[in-house]
Amino acid sequence: MLLLLTVLAASSAQATTVIAPTFDQLVGDAELIFQGTVIEARSEWISQGAEREMVTYVTFDIKDAIKGAPGSNYTIRMLGGTIAGETREVADAPRFKAGDRDVVFVEHNGTQFIPLVGIMHGRFHVQTDASGRDVIAKDNGASVGDVTKLGHDERAAAAGPAISLSDFKSAIRQKLAGK
Repeated sequence: MLLLLTVLAASSAQATTVIAPTFDQLVGDAELIFQGTVIEARSEWISQGAEREMVTYVTFDIKDAIKGAPGSNYTIRMLGGTIAGETREVADAPRFKAGDRDVVFVEHNGTQFIPLVGIMHGRFHVQTDASGRDVIAKDNGASVGDVTKLGHDERAAAAGPAISLSDFKSAIRQKLAGK
């Protein structure tokens, strides 16, 4: 019994490992791709059969619908959150807060525990650099310089100057057009 408890404790302490999708996979697997600003992140308890789960609803004000038709506002449902000081987390899941500006790649919203392609890899921050230009960074804050290296060589993807928001969206649209 002690051995079983030790094995269970050790396995639950490990983080989730997610293989980074390539740029082609991000664009191809996403049902929706949009640029938006988080206007609300709200956690609540929901019933799933005999179980209760904590979920967070993240609502975006859509600035640019790149793939699909999300409407003017769109809400994703993610497993985990914080309610009355109690926190339930999914390892490596992105954490959204009001005011975040992002480009997100959404798949299976409402049925997948984190409805982003590749979990944290399906979220890209829009940041303003020192020159006032909007640029793209990954969920972990690393800049994205070369989208063709995403999922192949993450270090090379972050090398060089950060790609601008407009160039990032242009690369997505070119991929969608089959170019």
